[in-house]
Amino acid sequence: MPTDVRHAIELLSTLPYGRVSASRRALPFTTVTRHLVVDGRLLLRLHRGYDYHRALDGSVVVYEADNVGGDARDAWSVQCTGTARVVEPTAAERDLFGRTPRLADGVPYDPVFLRIAPEFATLHHLTDVPVFGCAHPL
Repeated sequence: MPTDVRHAIELLSTLPYGRVSASRRALPFTTVTRHLVVDGRLLLRLHRGYDYHRALDGSVVVYEADNVGGDARDAWSVQCTGTARVVEPTAAERDLFGRTPRLADGVPYDPVFLRIAPEFATLHHLTDVPVFGCAHPL
């Protein structure tokens, strides 16, 4: 695995959530997912009820996560590109995810899992980021 991909994956392992993007019927979409890093690959958990897993399975996707919005003075964003595959995780992998959300848009959360072996990675890093409050106060 190239060094830039390895470093990106290491950073992803410090966060629990990110976003996976692909196209569905020629239209782009993005959804939030819980992720784990297992053996240098990403394991995603998302809600089956959205039906996104059908469009993602076998497709080239982009997975993105960042630490933007926290208290960090340095901000980074990682994007990994690879082919997603629907998988059944091991019991140990399921345990690593922890408890699933109770509901997704008002219906019981039904998990489905995808694995991505990143082929490319992009890492952007901002240094000495100013901390801002809410851009549009209520």
